[in-house]
Amino acid sequence: MRQPAAGRCAAPVLETERLVLRAHRADDLDAYAAMWADPEMARYVGGRAFTREEAWTRLLRHRGSWALLGFGFWVVTERAGGRLIGEAGVQEMQRRIDPPMTGMLEAGWGVLPEVQGRGLAREAARAVLGWAEARFPGRPFACLIDARHAASIRLARDLGFRDFALSRYEGDEVVILRR
Repeated sequence: MRQPAAGRCAAPVLETERLVLRAHRADDLDAYAAMWADPEMARYVGGRAFTREEAWTRLLRHRGSWALLGFGFWVVTERAGGRLIGEAGVQEMQRRIDPPMTGMLEAGWGVLPEVQGRGLAREAARAVLGWAEARFPGRPFACLIDARHAASIRLARDLGFRDFALSRYEGDEVVILRR
């Protein structure tokens, strides 16, 4: 049997005061699909609600990123009760975008609309960035955010990201921020 490539790993569990970030699991599908079926949740990520099949494909992509790259996205759950309320992580999407983001860890986060405004996305993003900076010292980070998503852009700036470029991605105007 072949061993995984050096440096590859399963997603570690990250814990914060109010959250637990853990690997995506097959039994998350119902909650995960419901989350991405919410038009407000998906508003700035593709512009429309995801089907169950699209949510499943997204879940598989995030899980596979850990196996292939040694980093990826976590599901974000509430520490009290374990309810799935979002996801956050870093990825390398090989996007066709100008300017290119090749070689950068692309940070992202999102929480359900009903829990927004409580600092949970910030708490999750800080945990992710702390983990990624320790694991990949010196590697640059980027964010790709829909230009209309003021709250996420504000959070990225609060996390130390700085505006780098305006661009277009899949027909939408986006802001690329770097850290």
